[in-house]
Amino acid sequence: MAPSDRTALVTGAARGIGLAIARRLAGDGLRVALLDQDRDRVEAAARDVGHGAIALVADVTRSAEVDAALGTVVERWGRLDVLVNNAGIYASTRAQSAEGFELTLAVNQLAPFLLTHLLIEAGVFAAGARIVFVSSNVHRGAGALDFDDLDRTRDWDGYSAYADSKLMNVATAFELARRLAGRKIAVNAMHPGVIGTKLLHRGFGGSGGAGVARGAAGEVKLAIDPALEGVTGRYYDQTEESRASAAAQDRALQARVYEVCLERTGERAV
Repeated sequence: MAPSDRTALVTGAARGIGLAIARRLAGDGLRVALLDQDRDRVEAAARDVGHGAIALVADVTRSAEVDAALGTVVERWGRLDVLVNNAGIYASTRAQSAEGFELTLAVNQLAPFLLTHLLIEAGVFAAGARIVFVSSNVHRGAGALDFDDLDRTRDWDGYSAYADSKLMNVATAFELARRLAGRKIAVNAMHPGVIGTKLLHRGFGGSGGAGVARGAAGEVKLAIDPALEGVTGRYYDQTEESRASAAAQDRALQARVYEVCLERTGERAV
């Protein structure tokens, strides 16, 4: 397949690591769709990326907006080779999404879960397609998931909510990898490194951090490196394969996370 025929969708792509990923993929010859809720920023980002990049505007916590945005991808391209679930937040105060879920859970876990399943349902993933969940090594600090209160109505703090969501990212990637293996769709999760983004500075109160180009390197490798063709169900720390936490590797927990997210999003199992 000619490079110009390959397509990719990157969420949270109006700035930071997401924009850096989009630039790298476009530079490698892919047509890229950038999805973000900030219309002005994402349209400017798509112009900056060039190479036929398109801007998709959607609040990832609103299922109707996500569905409408993905309709554009289906209509224009009819196929997708790469999905990078990059959008994420670190909240300093507890908030709820428009659909009533705790916001960190909604943005970091339910949104990529829904988006991935909508694309699978639409049948646009090509054989050999790759799905990347951008998680974090913070998933190692998650406690036991409270499936009776995933929205943390009783005991909320920003770090725990973030760690929970990132553990769920990895668990979901591993579960989907098994479920999609027969369709030749690879699913992996990764940690981008300590990168100097708004999330690091505002969420963790950190300063410095590596540049976004370094943060994008692992995602791009998982998305297009020919050496990783067929590699699925793995966890990467930046560009190197690593071992996820014991909890993330627990198949019972993976299945439970998956079933709960089906219930929350109203999607069907794949």
